[in-house]
Amino acid sequence: MQTRDLTAVRLSHEQHKLVSPPTLCQSHTLSLRREQRSHTLMLLMAGKCWLTHQAALMLLLMHWRESLLCNGFTVDPPVDIVISDPGHLGYLDITWSLPTSLINKTECPKLYQLEYFDTYRNSWSAVRTPRRKYSAQFDLMKDVRVRVYTLLNGPCTNGTLIKSTNYTELVQKPPSTGVAGTAVQDFVCVYHNMKYMECTWGRSPKTPANSQHNLYFWYNELGKAEECPKYLISSGVRSGCNFTGTNLPVFTDINFCVNGSSPEGPLKPAFISLQIQDHVKPDPTEKLYLQTGPDTQLEVRWDLPFGRVPGHCLEWEVEHNQEGQDGKIASELISPKRDETSLTLTTINDKIRHCFRVRSQLNKYCAEKSLWSDWSRPTCHPATSASPRESH
Repeated sequence: MQTRDLTAVRLSHEQHKLVSPPTLCQSHTLSLRREQRSHTLMLLMAGKCWLTHQAALMLLLMHWRESLLCNGFTVDPPVDIVISDPGHLGYLDITWSLPTSLINKTECPKLYQLEYFDTYRNSWSAVRTPRRKYSAQFDLMKDVRVRVYTLLNGPCTNGTLIKSTNYTELVQKPPSTGVAGTAVQDFVCVYHNMKYMECTWGRSPKTPANSQHNLYFWYNELGKAEECPKYLISSGVRSGCNFTGTNLPVFTDINFCVNGSSPEGPLKPAFISLQIQDHVKPDPTEKLYLQTGPDTQLEVRWDLPFGRVPGHCLEWEVEHNQEGQDGKIASELISPKRDETSLTLTTINDKIRHCFRVRSQLNKYCAEKSLWSDWSRPTCHPATSASPRESH
């Protein structure tokens, strides 16, 4: 979700590299460090870089093992992980407790490293936070997997950040509610020209007759989940939801749940999470202009679609069809440069009829993904009364 604990820090590969625990065997450590400095200096003076790096890493590993053996200081992982559902359609609260061994170590700052499996991205995510609570998004129809480490710093570790070797893990299985095989299929949302959004779905072949589907949605600014404001009806059954008049936020995770009831019992729920700026479908361009120039040039220009989609967010695709006197058509797709709404073709053959149409989608600078608009109506040169053949 967008609103998170401000003290939580996203991990990078470099942040995973923790400094080894401090040693308490002072005399042995000083001797070891002098010997290491001497060996390291000799190695650095050597000409073979690969040998230098390998040897230096070996010395660091020896120092870490010696420190751990001398110190014997370990950090226990958190205990009592609890995953609770506040009714936010998959946005779950995760809490844990401080291990008993660290309760009295009040002088040492404590961090926690939470790792959870993001079922929407199919990968692990990790955060660090000083709090013992965190909220994250999950697909409730899949396993919820979380694990937590303790990280300790301060006087009791001589200022060295130490991470617990072990972690505490909790795997929560999805509920077995709902008639098997009745979850909706092909859930799709389209944010039409950034004016209104519609979400549609298909019924499973195993859905019993006389079943009724319901859609609920939630995002962070809502206190609780709300039901679809206006259902779409197809063949007498609910097949989607129209959000016209509902102010949905961009760049914010919006959670959806489609469940339902039937004579055989509740239908299997489906959970979806998305951001609406990634589902924009621009309106098609209404006007396309062709103008001939000197030296058999042909300029193609088009207008931006009306509406709220910023022009600088659009990228374009031009379809160019060339119809010869024999009726054969050659097609090509042209991608104009960014922010350009025109292109010029040279050496146009007057004996060939040229037809153009354009479409657009949001570029990667405004959204992670987008939907292509419908094609504009074709415009041809020379213009004739015959309708140009359209490709699909």
